[in-house]
Amino acid sequence: MSATPVDNDKVPLRGSLTEGPIFRTLLMFSVPTLFSNVLQSLSGTVNSIWVGRLIGEEALAATANANIIMFLVSAAAFGFGMAGTVKIGQRFGARNIDGARRTFGTAVGFCAVLMAGIAVIGWIAAPGLLQLLETPEGAYPLALTYLRLIFLSMPFMMVSIVLTMGLRGTGDARTPLIFMGVTVVLDTIFNPLLIAGIGPFPALGIAGSALSTVLASFVAFIGMVAYVYWKDLPLRLRGEELRYLIPVREELNFIISKGLPMGAQMLLMSAAGIIVVGLVNREGLMMTAAYAAAMQLFTYIQMPAMAVGGAVSAMAAQFIGAGQWDKLDRVTRSGVIINFVMTGAVTVLLLLFDRPALVLFLGPDSLAVPMAQHIQLLASWNFIFFGVTMVLTATMRAGGGVWIPLWILGVALYPVRLGFYYLTYDRLGSDAIWLSFPVAAAVALVLAFLAYRYSGWRSRAIAESSEEAQEQCQADGEPSGRATPNL
Repeated sequence: MSATPVDNDKVPLRGSLTEGPIFRTLLMFSVPTLFSNVLQSLSGTVNSIWVGRLIGEEALAATANANIIMFLVSAAAFGFGMAGTVKIGQRFGARNIDGARRTFGTAVGFCAVLMAGIAVIGWIAAPGLLQLLETPEGAYPLALTYLRLIFLSMPFMMVSIVLTMGLRGTGDARTPLIFMGVTVVLDTIFNPLLIAGIGPFPALGIAGSALSTVLASFVAFIGMVAYVYWKDLPLRLRGEELRYLIPVREELNFIISKGLPMGAQMLLMSAAGIIVVGLVNREGLMMTAAYAAAMQLFTYIQMPAMAVGGAVSAMAAQFIGAGQWDKLDRVTRSGVIINFVMTGAVTVLLLLFDRPALVLFLGPDSLAVPMAQHIQLLASWNFIFFGVTMVLTATMRAGGGVWIPLWILGVALYPVRLGFYYLTYDRLGSDAIWLSFPVAAAVALVLAFLAYRYSGWRSRAIAESSEEAQEQCQADGEPSGRATPNL
């Protein structure tokens, strides 16, 4: 039994990304997404600052090792969430609101069950994972405590991410921004209280840092769900629509078939990150701490690329749903320009002021500070290439082209990045690690450009979109009016 169909002609166009000038609309949608991503990174930064300053360098190295594992194990669920977002964007662009809710419900239900299973397995497997990563002995017990607590929080945290991604698929970047701000404020307050045991709070050390993140995320998630219903946002589920939380075959087929290669991209990135951390660990504890601090700045440098890439994907998906295929290249060009300017500006600023930023994590007298500055100088500018690649692949993913970006990423991160490291390490030492980043990013950019222009992803996307439109019209009992998109 399905919910009462939504009269799409009466649904407000709130969140539509297909109206108005493309460049301006994309920029205005990207900015709150960027601020939200910055706040998300700020939450991790605040965590690292408190851990590094209140506990020490071993604890900071522990969080670096634990966080890369968390990124790895949640990669599949991220892929399914991204696949759901693409379908939500396409259906929202076609003003099929009920279809968008069906996709959203399936994504939430499926990811919640998946992450509950991962949480159990992760708790059990955490020691082996850290040993596989060659976590330094002094950081191992701290990393184990931190990792296990974060594992327990994964089901609701993943559902929160799916909700955030779904809202952006409907063109709403404001709501995720509001509640990411709530998360950062709460995490900033709870972290020192629970780490050091200030006032009535117990001194929990690194466990307090993890618990602070969990509590802040949970409170913000509950608040965001309440806000969605209070404002009656498009993805809210009521009455019989709550049945959409039980995954159905039609929706699940799309989410799994597209989500697996998207998740595989995250897995490739995570695995490559784990390999790099393992290589860095061989250089000693100080180098691991330096890399952990540098990664915090890397996160900010890549924020424009992630934000604009996500905005391009959402906008392109809505244009595809609306059948406006001729607008896709304009969306891509606008994204490249915005990304290049934003990423370049952030890179220059953090290179100019890297020492004050790194001291926040390591302290002014730490031997790891000059090491981290050197890492920044050699590796950080690769994100300029990365940003353009993100835009090109985001447009392809919006059209369902998910295997080509996976192939590009695999080539860049493994035969190129690792090949460069192993071929040059004897001559360059640890610099081979840092220089492998821009080398891999440059190759990925060239491959992404060639794939965008010549791989035929657009023709396959048109065929899939036409098939979906025909099926929807048949389900509604209407003649198909969008079988052949306007090219």
